[in-house]
Amino acid sequence: MTFGTAKEDAYRRDLTINSLFYNINTGSVEDLTGRGIEDLKSGKIVTPLPPKDTFLDDPLRVLRAIRFGARFGFVFEEELTKAAACDDVKNALAAKVSKERVGTEIDLMISGNQPVKAMTYIADLTLFWVVFTLHPKVEPTVSEECQGLCVAYLDAAWNLIQLIGGSSFTGEQRRLCLYAALFLPFRDTIYKDGKGKKVPVVNYIFRDSLKQKASDPETVIKIHRSLEKFLTLIPLLTSNDDTQPAEVDMGMELLDVPITSKLRVATGFLLLEVKEFWRAGLLLSTLLYPSDTDSTQDFLEKQFELDRRRDLFKAAEDAIVNLGLEKVWDLKPLVNGKDIMTVLHLKSGGPIVREWVSHLFLASKSL
Repeated sequence: MTFGTAKEDAYRRDLTINSLFYNINTGSVEDLTGRGIEDLKSGKIVTPLPPKDTFLDDPLRVLRAIRFGARFGFVFEEELTKAAACDDVKNALAAKVSKERVGTEIDLMISGNQPVKAMTYIADLTLFWVVFTLHPKVEPTVSEECQGLCVAYLDAAWNLIQLIGGSSFTGEQRRLCLYAALFLPFRDTIYKDGKGKKVPVVNYIFRDSLKQKASDPETVIKIHRSLEKFLTLIPLLTSNDDTQPAEVDMGMELLDVPITSKLRVATGFLLLEVKEFWRAGLLLSTLLYPSDTDSTQDFLEKQFELDRRRDLFKAAEDAIVNLGLEKVWDLKPLVNGKDIMTVLHLKSGGPIVREWVSHLFLASKSL
């Protein structure tokens, strides 16, 4: 590192559109590369120096180029596209850039206004598996082509969120819903840790590949685990038949629960698992819900299919709200874990006590 002139500094920036200076003395913008303003006007993503040199100087600039290109809808210079996809730059990105910096850029893309376009660029530039590295011993094996399915799920989830209306999701709910959609093809993929324990590979992606906060993989995994249960409940919640199902197959026993309350109790248990992210689970479940059309449908049919899935989501959401379960986790139980431990003379709690607290809570609310 050495001291340099303002012009030298401008040429060492990541992109020409980020190399502009504001002169506080004259109140004017100075374009020391001679093309920053022009590239802003024409909508181009260009590096001040030859792109390969710029990227090798700091490989994270590849992801910054993608983020700005997606955010503003700018096009990449042809030479930049070639450099971003070359092996030297990909190897440098994998070896020289900290996972924390990579994770920050990806999070800005997912939280931004064009997450699908950003992930499409990453896939097209063959950077997907550089960014989202998997554990070397995943089960079952993940194919290279899986990246296309990841982006396709993200695209569908993003479009469905737009149809439903952004107000249904907070920023954090939308962010983790999109991550859950992007990693949907990995929901059944695991690896074994040092103790032989099976761990969802989504956990590895967040904690090792992106270095995100621990709560992110926990939430996404909960969303993924809720999908099969939501798929079981959707036809019951959206049925126009007023009769209650005799049984609700949710992989749990609903002992001593009246038939008329079994759907409500089963739904309540599920919402207690995912809490405020239940709409994310419901949305992804509607994407997995059996389709009436085949995969060769044209654009208009695809749009109709999304409209149908929006209506399915809305019907299930309305049913959950009408059951009084929208924020069921905020309701106060009649008995708590301490009460149960006292009655049963237990010295410590655990999963069984938590299960009985939930069971008694929902059963009492259904009566």
